[in-house]
Amino acid sequence: MKTLLRPAVSLFITGVVYPVVVTGIAKVAFPAAAEGSLIVSGGKAVGSELIGQNFSDPKYFWGRPSATLPMPYNAAASSGSNQGPLNPALSEAVEGRVEALKAANPTNAKAIPIDLVTASASGLDPHVSPAAAEYQIERVARARALRPEAVRALVEQYTEGRQWGIFGEPRVSVLKLNLALDAQRS
Repeated sequence: MKTLLRPAVSLFITGVVYPVVVTGIAKVAFPAAAEGSLIVSGGKAVGSELIGQNFSDPKYFWGRPSATLPMPYNAAASSGSNQGPLNPALSEAVEGRVEALKAANPTNAKAIPIDLVTASASGLDPHVSPAAAEYQIERVARARALRPEAVRALVEQYTEGRQWGIFGEPRVSVLKLNLALDAQRS
């Protein structure tokens, strides 16, 4: 009987008690993160701070390309493309993205930031670099009939610095910025 009881108790503790305790602590200490870091607008969840979304309308800022297939930004298919710099498929994809960006804003002569044409390791990035946001200001302002300075001010407002001042790079949350743009109309 003892030989059966000990494994059963161990499994119960590690399989039930431990996860419930850790989840409870997380919900108390980090309530937003424990619930998926959801962004709520108009009383309903519209996305997560952690997962990018597919924006293709010219009036929105576009995020970093997603490597998840068959649907972009599919969290269930999170993975990189695993295409190296010498892979012709990567070159073709980047060239296609460059052409799409140029077609969407033919008067923009600025260099296209790399994060607008290459997918990340997860394929789900919710942020772009400040340079990538800056590159898109003219197109978004024109599509929304706004002054570029007003759109630039929003980009600056939604630019996040390095984590704790030292880790990572400055970044812009594409979803939060697009929600702020939509709120300007209201």
